Amino acid sequence: MNKQYSLRKRLSFGLALGLTLMWLAGVLVCGLVVRHELDEAYDSALQEMAQRLLSLAVIDILDHEGTLTERRITPLKPHDEFLTYAVRDQLGNIILQSHDMDRSVFPKKPKLGFNSTETHRIYGEAAVSNTIFIEVAEPLKHRQEAAIESTIALIIPLGLFLPFSFIGVWWLVSRSMQPVIGLSSQIEARSAGDLSQVNSPDLPIEVKPITNSVNNLMARLQRSLEAERNFTANSAHEFRTPIAGALAQTQRLISSLQDDDLRIKAEGIEASLQRLAQISEKLMQLARAEGGGIITEKPIDLAPILNATVDEFQRHSESGSRLRYTPTKTGMLIAQIDADAFAILMRNLIENALKHSPAGSTVDVSAFGGQVKVVNEGPILTPDTLVGITKRFTRGPSDADGSGLGLAIAAEIATNSNLKLNFQSPANNRQDGFEVIVELPFGILMR
Repeated sequence: MNKQYSLRKRLSFGLALGLTLMWLAGVLVCGLVVRHELDEAYDSALQEMAQRLLSLAVIDILDHEGTLTERRITPLKPHDEFLTYAVRDQLGNIILQSHDMDRSVFPKKPKLGFNSTETHRIYGEAAVSNTIFIEVAEPLKHRQEAAIESTIALIIPLGLFLPFSFIGVWWLVSRSMQPVIGLSSQIEARSAGDLSQVNSPDLPIEVKPITNSVNNLMARLQRSLEAERNFTANSAHEFRTPIAGALAQTQRLISSLQDDDLRIKAEGIEASLQRLAQISEKLMQLARAEGGGIITEKPIDLAPILNATVDEFQRHSESGSRLRYTPTKTGMLIAQIDADAFAILMRNLIENALKHSPAGSTVDVSAFGGQVKVVNEGPILTPDTLVGITKRFTRGPSDADGSGLGLAIAAEIATNSNLKLNFQSPANNRQDGFEVIVELPFGILMR
């Protein structure tokens, strides 16, 4: 399994590391250039010093009537000599030398031009027909120290600059990744039924092909789902008329039968047709729940819809008298959900509560604080039953008639409209029963 990684961290680390290596390479190149330039400058200084001192030495020797005896230059005051020199004849005998001159530094016989030993850089010059020579020596350690100090002077600003570079790289990468993060948030915030095109115009060119591929995939999924939903809805719709006709004919047959056995069989057929009609209706509702257009552009007030749905049960349902409900005030329930979809959701929840509660028991419907609660009496459901209760064609431990689609339809509508369904058994503040809580994302906007 491939290990996940952060593109932002990888880019930031890579850029920061690359920037550091480039700076170090730049410092190294600068150090080499500085060393080369220092060598040229110091060599020029050696050459110039040798030529000037040789002229003075020749004049001094001539003033002493050509006497070639060894003499040492006495300094005006004590000081450290970085450059030492020696004036010699062609045999290597010292005529004149600086006060700190070390004989071991110089070769046995004078040499013209530049030459180097393990410790010193030496330049030799001659005069008076190559009878008088001067050699000036400089410690290589002096040059090395100068080169190192120059390189350190370049590294110190680098050490101060790099932390700010890292911060700048992290900020730039994070800012560049914002459109991608926004695209991810946009897709993640969508409901399960939202397959509309992803639109993010500020995406970089490199990410555009991914967006186009996602949009093409969503378009294909939309077409496939629409074909499936249309088939379900059309099938249920086409079944409705023949089922209604067969049910009417069966009811007429029952009213005309005199034989009790035949009547019982005909009533069984009637019950089966009614169940088939109910399943057909549920399939149409399921197709509606899975279809698009459930989320509205603007929040709407759902209180009148809830009031009308409960009132319809109380007026036209045989068990509607068991509903206990106080009409919800306007503005108590606000959400971005289609009114018909919300009515289907509540109708299925109330129908499920009436169908699976004991005869004569009361079903409580209430709305407050951005929530709608439907509570009914009945046996306690196990946690395993609650987990799978929204699966299609799944029913709880009840002998009541049903298609097993009511809670599945409600859950599908809730998922596609960003509502949340919570199931509890036993119900709050009760020893038994079943409670469904519908949580609206917008809650109360008015009181």
